[in-house]
Amino acid sequence: MADQALSSLKLLECGGGVSAPCCAKLFADLGAEVIKIEEPGTGDFTRTEGPFPGDVPDPEKSGLFLYLNGNKLGITLNLRSARGRSILQALAQKADILVENLAPREAEELGLTYAALEPINPALIVASITPYGFTGPYRDYKGYPLNAFHASGTGFRVGQPEREPLTMPCAQSSYAGGISAAAAIMTAVFARGVNGGLGQQVDVSEMEAEVCFFGSTITGFLAASDEMAVRPRMGHRLSALNASMRCKDGYVHLIATSADWWQRLGQVMGGPDWSQDPFFQDPANREKLADELEALLEPWLMERTREELFQLGVANRIPITPYYTTEEVARLPHLKEREFFVDIEHPAAGMLRYPGAPYKLSETPWAMVRPAPLLGQHNEEIYCGRLGYTREQLASLRTLGII
Repeated sequence: MADQALSSLKLLECGGGVSAPCCAKLFADLGAEVIKIEEPGTGDFTRTEGPFPGDVPDPEKSGLFLYLNGNKLGITLNLRSARGRSILQALAQKADILVENLAPREAEELGLTYAALEPINPALIVASITPYGFTGPYRDYKGYPLNAFHASGTGFRVGQPEREPLTMPCAQSSYAGGISAAAAIMTAVFARGVNGGLGQQVDVSEMEAEVCFFGSTITGFLAASDEMAVRPRMGHRLSALNASMRCKDGYVHLIATSADWWQRLGQVMGGPDWSQDPFFQDPANREKLADELEALLEPWLMERTREELFQLGVANRIPITPYYTTEEVARLPHLKEREFFVDIEHPAAGMLRYPGAPYKLSETPWAMVRPAPLLGQHNEEIYCGRLGYTREQLASLRTLGII
């Protein structure tokens, strides 16, 4: 196989959870050498979060941990000890990038900033991912994906009007922060190549990443007139005939907002009288009577499955898409044809299937070459093979709680 796109880069990952591991995973999957640094004894806290094979908790079998940390080398190191921080500096001397997601004060105390590491490696790029950023009045507030999501204002658009706020699933703001950090780091890597080899600090706010990922929410406010400044939650419907609707075996999202789509939908349905009513030819009238239109559509939808409606939409050029369950996505023929899912064997969890990459590079491909590391699995390889420690010294570091 050809060299991967990022095989020349070396990255250190400090922290845990989702944001920093997600960011580092994007580099590891493209060939970068990623050394994941975990707390001795406990490791990344996602090791305690499921799902677990057979629903039996095991720190080496967490589905979340296994997914986020494939293709990485794993070591243990106590960064709260002076010896541990000294070892980290030795590793940072030979690294291109360090990614961390600790609280700002903790990162500063442990020396995980560009300002602290620049004297030993001026070319190092240090990325800090936090809920609210490394500066500003919120910087020292504790935060979780729920907080960052709602602090972005995005939560105001999710759910039914007049109901309590909801959150998006799966730590979405942490993934947004990790993806944003990866993009910013690659920008810094490019800049390093044109500015004399200097690194820099990359400051990523999960809250701000959410604002950017759902930019229409805030840009609509910034650009609108006073009376249009705050848009309410839309529930299941974005506008008339742009909505989630029930069918025989679940839900589909149907869009018939344009004149062409509206006419074709009426034809597919067999031309019921109400679809030919001149009143409904006006989009403004359809908007006024959106509830009534959905009630008229429901009997026709309830006679058909999601797949039947999807195929009718394809054949007649009407946007109709099924809502799939997780199980259905895992078995989707389209994803199978694209070889999206990959199987890899883990020494503790066994053979498991993982999501692959949402892109394909023809010359420098993505690849899953190793499973997520066992806790401290690569201590000897890194400490002895890279830093020159003997096995006796390694045993001493373990006894002292350094690794």
